Amino acid sequence: MDQMGIGGCIILIAAGAILTFGTDWQVDGVNLDVVGIILMAVGLIGVATFTSIAKRRRVLMPQQGAVVEEHPDRHPR
Repeated sequence: MDQMGIGGCIILIAAGAILTFGTDWQVDGVNLDVVGIILMAVGLIGVATFTSIAKRRRVLMPQQGAVVEEHPDRHPR
């Protein structure tokens, strides 16, 4: 699912919604409403999986103090 990405999942959801709600086609032996619902469900599962994987990969950097550089030629003599 990682290679497909969130864009592919959104395309599945959109295609499923178009099949379910936007068409009135009749195909012998195939219920396009059910196919659309299945595509939307797979897209939603993909989005959930992709976001959970992305959250696990996110690395939080620990907060560090300010870095102070000292140069020997800038000290008063």
